[in-house]
Amino acid sequence: MQDLMNNIHPVTAIAPQVASDDTALVGAVIDRQGFDALAFIIATGTLADPDASFAVLVEHGDQSDLSDAVAVPDTELLGTEVLAGFGAADDDATRKVGYRGAKRYVRLTITPSGNSASAPLAASAILGAPHMAPTANPPQ
Repeated sequence: MQDLMNNIHPVTAIAPQVASDDTALVGAVIDRQGFDALAFIIATGTLADPDASFAVLVEHGDQSDLSDAVAVPDTELLGTEVLAGFGAADDDATRKVGYRGAKRYVRLTITPSGNSASAPLAASAILGAPHMAPTANPPQ
């Protein structure tokens, strides 16, 4: 059996919250220093609006505040932003999208469209392939 726990570092990308309109949920800037792998995991609750859809965007840059953020080219993603997106029928679902680019800072944004009801969401960034293992537990 492989040891996954000591080789990953989970970070909150988008804290659990309820989206009730079309305001974009802009995630935290994830610093990849010390890690060579990154995947975002998105979790939904019960999505109340039958017309809502949720688009996913992954951005990256060299500045710690991502003032230089640009959309990640599809060639630097594992999976796609479209497959990571979801709609009203995706209650209690999980989605994932990976990053394989070379930029240090990465951010996930989820943008609702046609959402006028309760949509509980959260996202985590899973950093992997650490330069030094085991990783800290609890994560710092």
